[in-house]
Amino acid sequence: MGRWPALLVAAAALGLAAPSTAKAADKVYTVANYPVEAVAENAVAAKQKALADGQQAAFRSLLKRLMPVTAFHRAKQFASVEAAELVDSVRVRSERNSATEYLANYDFAFRPKSVRDLLRREGIPFTDDQAPVTVLIPVSQAGGGPAPASEQAAWTNNWRGLDLENSLTPIKIEALRKDVAPATIAAVIAGDPGATRSLAILYKTERVLLAATEPDAATGRLAVTLAGRDAVGPLFLRRQYRVDAADPGYARELAAVVGLRTLEGRWKAVNARGSGASVAGTSGGGDTDLLISVEFRGMTEWQDISRKLSGTPGVEELDVAGLSARGARVTLRYADGAQRLAAELAQRGLSLRSNGGTWVLSLP
Repeated sequence: MGRWPALLVAAAALGLAAPSTAKAADKVYTVANYPVEAVAENAVAAKQKALADGQQAAFRSLLKRLMPVTAFHRAKQFASVEAAELVDSVRVRSERNSATEYLANYDFAFRPKSVRDLLRREGIPFTDDQAPVTVLIPVSQAGGGPAPASEQAAWTNNWRGLDLENSLTPIKIEALRKDVAPATIAAVIAGDPGATRSLAILYKTERVLLAATEPDAATGRLAVTLAGRDAVGPLFLRRQYRVDAADPGYARELAAVVGLRTLEGRWKAVNARGSGASVAGTSGGGDTDLLISVEFRGMTEWQDISRKLSGTPGVEELDVAGLSARGARVTLRYADGAQRLAAELAQRGLSLRSNGGTWVLSLP
């Protein structure tokens, strides 16, 4: 989208109206629970800045949801579009402020027809057909058995923190039933289609996925498996993520983001009009999907970092997973991996380094 917004602050439209009663088919045009922040000379100005910058950021997130990844580079042509003209309504999830700072989470509802017309006029492939709901069962394991309850709760909350309802591939989180035998879980994780059918019968749905995590102490990584059947068809995806002992939630958080991105990517591959894409079983391999902690000392520094990062060739699917006054978490995809990205960013005056398995980005 050209210049990535300086603050990625999403805020309210005029009047902070309640969400419109959009048709169920238009739910994908709502970007929910979007984290925002702005700093200005006073609280009123900070909130106004959040409005101006935030709507643009939410619009970019919407485009990434609708467009196949192969068309992301074409989204830059919408850099001059005034997102405020496409916003239908805004709802405040939470907010807090000081004399000069404003932080909040918002739901942005965009006008479906206006966005559709814009994409069609520019010949951009997209899909806004929402898939049937898939039941997802988060399961945390350790040593071949159930992990502590705290780990299970954390993994479930990682998924619940995503915008599951408005996603192109909506997800209903279900707890693991007590009558699901450990052998069934093991068989699903191993890719046994018969075990998947048994699980589907128990949950009374054709679409059920097991999202299983298990730490690998030998490699210091978290093994994550998505197995079962989604709206496209059978799915078996296994990946590993670095675990930082100082921040164990990092790997889980990234795994959930990548998991939802994978489901949406599969759905867009067979539904995006004009994309000519084919179904992919995975979203890529290796460490191409990254969750990066960004450190900065103020908004000017954040603006500098965000501009350089967004302008780096090869950086795709750049988005915000969290934002605070002195730091942010961003997700992105870089085909050549984190080490090559670090070398590229060094030439742009940025330092990307691994700190106990967590990638940290800052100015030198």
